[in-house]
Amino acid sequence: MCGIAALQLRDLSLRPHLGELMSAMLCEIVERGPDSAGIALYGDPDLSPPGTSTVTLLEVAQPPPQLAERLRAVLLPGVAVAVRAMGETTLVNADVSSTELERAVTAVLGRVQVAGRGEHVAVLKGAGHPLALARSYGLESRSGSQAVMHTRMATESAVTASGAHPFTVVDDLCLVHNGSFSNHATIRRQLRAEGVPFDSENDSEVAARYVARRLQQGDDLTTALERLGTVFDGFYTLVVTTADSLAVVRDPIACKPAIIAETDDWVAMASEYRALAGLPGIDSARIFEPAPGVVYTWTTAPVGELVVR
Repeated sequence: MCGIAALQLRDLSLRPHLGELMSAMLCEIVERGPDSAGIALYGDPDLSPPGTSTVTLLEVAQPPPQLAERLRAVLLPGVAVAVRAMGETTLVNADVSSTELERAVTAVLGRVQVAGRGEHVAVLKGAGHPLALARSYGLESRSGSQAVMHTRMATESAVTASGAHPFTVVDDLCLVHNGSFSNHATIRRQLRAEGVPFDSENDSEVAARYVARRLQQGDDLTTALERLGTVFDGFYTLVVTTADSLAVVRDPIACKPAIIAETDDWVAMASEYRALAGLPGIDSARIFEPAPGVVYTWTTAPVGELVVR
């Protein structure tokens, strides 16, 4: 019984309030997953400044100033590097590609878990009470175009920051999951045989790796999730985000809860309606329960350019 909340803002005037809105949604899903939590924020100019790449590292022992200095030494001369510790999460920003930045991190730290990467997203996650984690991240003051949040009740793996959601395995792609997959071990073996690496034994990471693999092979997000539904067995609600998209899908018998609300200004999804009740304009929103096995996808196109599949 995990909790999911996601919000995509098409009205540009609402984007400075993304963190405030997500904080209110979080308060209503805490009891669904009190042991750990994570959030992916897209377009926050402080956490992922324009023109830079961001990587999220977990359980880094080096103090941020020391790590920043060492990273500058292995990157190109003059590259700006910023490092900040936020609980078990360490965010690293630099004006190089995410591939170059991750390579530099590996050169400095050796084997370290990269829990987020991209040009548009910052991933923050850790073990502990979700509201305490949100305060440590300064969530209420954050801005951006969209966000997805997860509160976890661990069933398939240990309560650790690495087991917390979202799972981000390629640039700007995040996946959160309520439920469990019964055949994840088999799919993990198949993906490993194709050269796909894994950071954990978490069943949700397998789904993230599968979706990323399908996207790399040419699928769009909707098609990748439709294929997932034919391969994975289990009970699930999934939310997947990219730099400009948000997708929701439930298992073929819709075992796990989900509710969607949509206006011209925003689209939101949560595990329970009460997490949506405080959103602006909720009284006139289209509110519905996603159908079993159907993939719903939205883009961050501004008002007047809505794209829904």
